[in-house]
Amino acid sequence: MDYELITIKLVTGFIGLWIMTRLLGKKEISQLTPFDFVSALMLSEIVGNTIYQEDAHYFQLVYGLVLWGALSYLFEKVTQHAKRMRAPLEGSTSVLICNGKIDMKEMNRNRLDFGQLRMMLRQKDIFALEEVAYAIFEKNGSLSVIKKPDYEMPARKDLGMPHEEASFVYSLVEGGDILEDNLKKIGKDKAWLEGGLRDQGYRDAASLVFVEWSKNGGFFVIER
Repeated sequence: MDYELITIKLVTGFIGLWIMTRLLGKKEISQLTPFDFVSALMLSEIVGNTIYQEDAHYFQLVYGLVLWGALSYLFEKVTQHAKRMRAPLEGSTSVLICNGKIDMKEMNRNRLDFGQLRMMLRQKDIFALEEVAYAIFEKNGSLSVIKKPDYEMPARKDLGMPHEEASFVYSLVEGGDILEDNLKKIGKDKAWLEGGLRDQGYRDAASLVFVEWSKNGGFFVIER
């Protein structure tokens, strides 16, 4: 095979991959969703197969890179701006443990057993389920954990401090969009949110970048 053609294809593939990385943003390996991982494998197959196949023309490589890049970019923008499409396209987080109670429906939906759950907890230096107040199974397969206050270091009970219930933090507004699904999880509605924001001096939720709420901490707001 012509080494000059291999060189041209390699340089084109290198430039194409660099452009796609710049367009789609930077993510750590631990932040990749299953789709991101499969997409990266598919892209490597497109580049690798067309570089060393003599019957694969140069413009087939360019076409493959452009088409896959366009699809990936479109997918990224849809998941960023169409909040309702994010969960169906990327998947959603699952609360496996809520206020110390294991949700078996979520465990079964994510096809997890107790052995896998305990392994992920051990990776967080947690060796007893009773220490966990909340465990959230993220879209990328990692586990985020909130310990019960009595087991935080230093433990409240070791300091003789009064017992305090753990509270989960919910995001209620992202980019000006009210997340009604999260409002339902806390048994509230849009009117309650707007009233609470007005009490904090914010008139319009659409003007806010981010709002989160917890039972203990109340509202945390980031303005545009």
